[in-house]
Amino acid sequence: MRVNHSRRTCAPSRSVTRRRSRQAQEHRAWPQSVPLLRRLGRMDRWAFDQVASARLRGLEYVLPRLSRFADHGVLWFSAAGAMGIAGRPRLRRAALRGAIAIAVASPAVNIVGKQAFRRRRPVVDLVPPIRIRWKLPTSHAFPSGHSASAAAFATGVALEAPAAVGVPVAATAAAVAFSRVYTGAHYPGDVMAGLGIGALAGIGTRLVWPSRPPVARVAPAGDGNVRVAQDGRGVVAVVNLASGPSADPEAGILPRRSEIALALIEAELPAAEIVRLEPGGDVDKACAEAAERADVLAVVGGDGTVGAAARAALGRDVPLLVVPGGTFDHFSRAVGVETAAQAIRAYREGRVGRADVSYVTPLSAEAGDGAEQVFLNTASIGVYTEVVDRRVRLERRIGKWPALAVAAVRTLRHSEPVELMVDGRRRRVWLAFVGNGVFGSWGAAPTWRERLDDGQLDVRMVTTGSRAPRVRAVAAIVAGHLRVTPGYRSWRTTGMEVVSPTGDLRLARDGELASLPPAVRFGKHPRALRVFTIHAPVTG
Repeated sequence: MRVNHSRRTCAPSRSVTRRRSRQAQEHRAWPQSVPLLRRLGRMDRWAFDQVASARLRGLEYVLPRLSRFADHGVLWFSAAGAMGIAGRPRLRRAALRGAIAIAVASPAVNIVGKQAFRRRRPVVDLVPPIRIRWKLPTSHAFPSGHSASAAAFATGVALEAPAAVGVPVAATAAAVAFSRVYTGAHYPGDVMAGLGIGALAGIGTRLVWPSRPPVARVAPAGDGNVRVAQDGRGVVAVVNLASGPSADPEAGILPRRSEIALALIEAELPAAEIVRLEPGGDVDKACAEAAERADVLAVVGGDGTVGAAARAALGRDVPLLVVPGGTFDHFSRAVGVETAAQAIRAYREGRVGRADVSYVTPLSAEAGDGAEQVFLNTASIGVYTEVVDRRVRLERRIGKWPALAVAAVRTLRHSEPVELMVDGRRRRVWLAFVGNGVFGSWGAAPTWRERLDDGQLDVRMVTTGSRAPRVRAVAAIVAGHLRVTPGYRSWRTTGMEVVSPTGDLRLARDGELASLPPAVRFGKHPRALRVFTIHAPVTG
């Protein structure tokens, strides 16, 4: 009898086939020619398997939706919009910096990174179907674009915003990054690379836009305690109801910032005396009369109103409490006060320091001492005064920001440099900027300082020769980068004389226009103003 001993062959099971196919695809998910990459690839796949097989109660429903909401940056641009309409300058800066960082990180990942590495997406047979609620991506896996955008936005926000905002944004960014692995869209290595690129993009924004310190330093008052009452007794508050972007009472239904600040002062400091300054009122007179009877002079308004109050406070040597109520509020932001609530807190804590005050005064003897005009932020000569003049005429009809844009365009078409003698040297000046203290930012109107007590004037000029660089000079105002403008000069001094051979001098002082005699002197009153600040004054 003949026995057939032929070999029996068994077809592999379906699970074995699927496993072999998965291993083959994962083997091609990363270049295998470099031993280090092979080891990193094995570690990456092992970590992915651990996350894919994990069961985190409740997150199967949360993380997939969060991941999908982050598609195309929708989550981050929504957050930026919410921060932008919050009304706080630090949050607006944080939102803008985060958006700029995304604009840098996203092309770096999607155009450069993914095309350079061409890594395959993970095989998702270990990921429960409940987590996969979207169409599987077809683009390359490395690096993760979602993670890069998340890290870029979170880093940009962290450079500007307070911890109360930065920490939740960072936690959300971390959750989005983890969700990309948890839902099977990326290997952990893809996510880590994306986070690194995004963080570098956020930090890199400081190269072109330096982040500002939250509070400028002031010197200790050093002259005894300031009288502070919890109910506000002894406080006289001058409230300029015309301040802010909606100076026209008929402009809208929302209350102006000055009105909100007034309501909070009345509620929190019921014993304080309130002086309401209606549109068209004499700010200097109101502040001078209030300072006569005040233990603390409070002022609600923009930088122009604060300047008038500072002059009154200097004359009576009373401390100044600045409550933001204008459009820009540069000085109140410099002392760390961005809201009326922070101003009230600074008052109750009695944190008073001394800040410099700059001034401009006519050189002519007949002008008298009373002609001295103080400024706390900036004074400008040249094309900027034309921009302000045109903006003021337009803003009641179309709003401050559209008016600024229209004014810049018209100035671009019609302006000419002014002839000046600066400390005895003849110059054709497009723009002259004089800052009360040294500014750390660039631009025609820099907005932040590290100190308010350095005793210096920060002078920056754009001058020209025979041909005026009109476009570049006006662009310097709008874009804020004077250093890229031909004819730019800057220096520090404690005093400066300016003479206009052609007649009266037009000056924008803390945003307020004035006409001065042809010959003036800029100078300083070092540490002359006592002012409340949100942080304790420091020495040095």
